[in-house]
Amino acid sequence: MKAILIGFAVGAVLGVFGGVALGVFVYPYVFLADVVATEKPPAAAAAMPERKVIARGTFVHANPSDPIHHGKGRVTVYEGVLHLEPDFEVGPGPKYHVYLVPEKEVVPSTNVARTMFVDLGRLKAFRGSQNYEVPAGVEVAKYGSAVIWCEQFGVLISPAKLGPP
Repeated sequence: MKAILIGFAVGAVLGVFGGVALGVFVYPYVFLADVVATEKPPAAAAAMPERKVIARGTFVHANPSDPIHHGKGRVTVYEGVLHLEPDFEVGPGPKYHVYLVPEKEVVPSTNVARTMFVDLGRLKAFRGSQNYEVPAGVEVAKYGSAVIWCEQFGVLISPAKLGPP
């Protein structure tokens, strides 16, 4: 009887850990289906060539030893709009946000939460073209990076150093 109880307890613990691990990988595709699909380019995207380009950058894999948190693709900042280009892609996860961060070099050890970042909103899709309105009064020239940040776990997903167009 004692062996059965110990086996049941071990099975329960392994089941909980296995469920949590599976949930980390399945959760974004099941419960965040609205943000997993690539966003269709909005009508405002057609007006982008009329706007002045302020800065450009390329998202990089912030920590190559971390296979889960990665990103790639280009970003263009226009007057009033941050545009993720069609080649943009990040690994899936919960509560990803797009930030403008004052630091030029953002690395995993950078405490982004303590910087004077501007939150442009929740990531709309894990890949593809998408736009984020830059609030009025924000001087993009004062921000050295665009960052994809996981708010739920406080983890840097992918930074893009912004430079002149």
